[in-house]
Amino acid sequence: MTATYRAVMLTRKGGARALDVLEVVELPVEAPGPGQLRVRVRAAGVGSTDLMILGGTYLFAPKIPFVPGYEIAAVVDAVGPGVDAFRIGQRVASLTVYGGFGEMLVRDAADFLPIPDGVSDRDAAAVILNYVTAYQAIHRVGKAKAGQTALVTGAAGGVGTAALQLLRLAGVKVYGAASAGKHATLRALGAVPIDYRAGQLDALVRALEPSGVDLAFDGVGGPMVGQCIGALRLGGHLVAYGFMAASRRLSTAAMFANIFLGSRLRGRRGSFYGITALYRRDRTPLREDLPKIFSLVEEKKIDPMVTRSFPLLEARKALEVLASGAVEGKIVLESPAA
Repeated sequence: MTATYRAVMLTRKGGARALDVLEVVELPVEAPGPGQLRVRVRAAGVGSTDLMILGGTYLFAPKIPFVPGYEIAAVVDAVGPGVDAFRIGQRVASLTVYGGFGEMLVRDAADFLPIPDGVSDRDAAAVILNYVTAYQAIHRVGKAKAGQTALVTGAAGGVGTAALQLLRLAGVKVYGAASAGKHATLRALGAVPIDYRAGQLDALVRALEPSGVDLAFDGVGGPMVGQCIGALRLGGHLVAYGFMAASRRLSTAAMFANIFLGSRLRGRRGSFYGITALYRRDRTPLREDLPKIFSLVEEKKIDPMVTRSFPLLEARKALEVLASGAVEGKIVLESPAA
């Protein structure tokens, strides 16, 4: 066995337009400690959170330098003392938050879940962050019910396309906000498309739903928060999450005040959901919900929407494509051995 493995490391603060901060490096192979697994990464998801991490300000990232990579599909390479639930060669998935853009990874066994035989490595890596985020926002926070109406912002993105599919399965009528060039994708996923560039989003929604929608799922933030509140009916519920496209015009404090206080003053409710914050408090929700998502993939009830794939160590190139804003669906990195 080789003594080192390759990984893509964040060497200093950068950002969506400063991707030279990512370098391919050689790192020493570590033995798993008690209660840990060492895995070989077969596929890693690439998402907006990874772009945010490059700025060096992401709350749940370690100090620079470190290896980014939020979600992986892998195969168990070594089992630490006291681990009985996994075996060498078993396929597993994990919400890593960081560390996924490398050939190997050592983490607690409790951070891994088995991948069913009917789910490929590529699809497994594609659904961990996006689909669990959408599922938990819809069902654990929004409590969506059949017959309701919902608005999804950023609807052509990774979480957006996941939300459209999961809301349709839940029997909810969905309006998806995206630029006009992406409307064909939204229609194919069963949503009514709205061009957010054509005017104020709340007015555009109310032209179709005069009383407003029951639910709004917003991952954009900034001025969009107020427009989503305005698109809701009285008593409606705004579920904000992620805020990957942070606003330059509104501070974070102002956004959160609008979510919680502004919505209440206008007769609506506001909640904020973060998959990583929840997972750090309690692994149980993800351990319950990811197998449900895998089952939906196996049953072909949802499409992981992998639209681009790159070799595992070409994370920089993948992030450049993502930062361009032209991607619909998901980008995945794959090991040549996968």
